[in-house]
Amino acid sequence: MSRILLLGSGAREHILAARLAASRGAHELFAYMGANNPGIAALCQGSTVGEVKDVAAVAAYAKTIKADWACIGPDDPLALGVVDALAEVGVPAFGPTKTGAQIESSKSYARDLLTQYNIPGCARYRVSSSWEGLPEWVAELGSPFVLKPDGLTGGKGVQVQGDHFTTAEEGLALARTMLQEYGRLVVEEKFVGQEFSLLTITDGEACIHLPAVQDHKRAFEGDKGPNTGGMGTYSCADGSLPFLTGRDIQDAQAINEAVIAALKRATGTSYRGVLYGGFIAVQDGVRVIEYNARLGDPEAMNVLSVLENDFAEVCQAVMAGNLGELAPRFVPVATVCKYVAPEGYPVNPVKNEPIDVSAVDTTKVQLYFGSVDKQAGKLYLKGSRAVAVVAKHADLYAAEALVEEQIKRIKGPVFHRADIATPALIAQRVAMLKQVRQGA
Repeated sequence: MSRILLLGSGAREHILAARLAASRGAHELFAYMGANNPGIAALCQGSTVGEVKDVAAVAAYAKTIKADWACIGPDDPLALGVVDALAEVGVPAFGPTKTGAQIESSKSYARDLLTQYNIPGCARYRVSSSWEGLPEWVAELGSPFVLKPDGLTGGKGVQVQGDHFTTAEEGLALARTMLQEYGRLVVEEKFVGQEFSLLTITDGEACIHLPAVQDHKRAFEGDKGPNTGGMGTYSCADGSLPFLTGRDIQDAQAINEAVIAALKRATGTSYRGVLYGGFIAVQDGVRVIEYNARLGDPEAMNVLSVLENDFAEVCQAVMAGNLGELAPRFVPVATVCKYVAPEGYPVNPVKNEPIDVSAVDTTKVQLYFGSVDKQAGKLYLKGSRAVAVVAKHADLYAAEALVEEQIKRIKGPVFHRADIATPALIAQRVAMLKQVRQGA
């Protein structure tokens, strides 16, 4: 009987817990959560709530429960070296070390790595820790640009010309403010096209490329409103997306493989866990937007729903360095995930109001809890994305219809993006990329 420690408390960790608990091996599951997630707690033999960024406390808990290995969900603990801290107490982990996690925790590190190892897809960029030279660099770019804090911001820190500011002058004023707040910025060219995520499970050598997924960062329908952690995602039965070509997928996979090899050369350590490539399909191929060092949220709900392999066995193969001995298997279905969020999210969300999911038919969709708590048998909103509603079906639009049918049964002061994965929105995105690739 092996003991697994799961770190994290969001919907991503809820589906991780579900997959680990369903393993055919003899396992006991324990969780160290940043907040009480009733869905995770119900799947565990034991759990505790603490600060997930306190890597010493996480390691101490792992030692207390005599964990055999750990599965890491969120980004902050990885950036702070939780895998290293666990290794010091003899607990291997599914996730990269602190040096490997730099690919996410430092935007400049990621861009510099791509440049140093001549990996395709990098933007023209400059790293700045002061105002000096920034106006000149923006003028040299001569095109719309993007401002990225050089650190973790929960997916909400990036500012894009045309979305968050209009003119170069407005962007430079924003850059001055962001320098004061974050201390260091990456200023890079803006790509025009369609974004997608391609996640790769790796032991540093072998790779399992997961189906491509498209996320929807903006809070409101029609891609309006502020950025969020992601309001929903979809994937298709063929592992691609309606606007991508086979070459786009191959190129994105090849870039991920090149980054994994480069990380080993740069750090001297095999990158083990999930490498999440944020890509954009542009006029002449694909480009890299950013890298993350873990499963995405909501993307985890899509890719783990169709990965047929025993997930505990996959994690163990990654940690042992023999992932190449596993043949990846996927259920050939499309997936749709939509988040229910509290009214006012992400700027001024309602909190501590009840949410009722009892009318949802869980034979048709799966529910994964995010920012909710359970008190006296009732669920309460805690201020962030609350419940992920996920459906699988051979047809993408049938999966979307299942989610819509059931998500409307959730009661409370909540909202969701009804346009995610609809024929109209996808047709719009296909047409947009077609125009881009025709030079329009």
